Amino acid sequence: MKQIEPISIWKNGESFEANLLNAYIINDNLATSCTFYYSLCSSGEGTEALPLVIGQTLADGNVTMSGQSYIDWDNSNDAAYAYIAEKLNLTII
Repeated sequence: MKQIEPISIWKNGESFEANLLNAYIINDNLATSCTFYYSLCSSGEGTEALPLVIGQTLADGNVTMSGQSYIDWDNSNDAAYAYIAEKLNLTII
């Protein structure tokens, strides 16, 4: 999970603020491409020990990494989040 610059998302007739990007791999063929599931979420009530808690999922979908991006990917979480954020025009903070 990564904090992002807050964005407004319209859901069920209301405007909400998403400030968290959550993602995980749903398919990786280990050769040419990898598909990530992502969700844009509000933050929930946290604690000092765990300040980032996922609240409501406001938007979600899939992003596929392939081609040179997949070849260059070092399999790190940070690089995957950066790729997803770039594709969704989000800024990680």
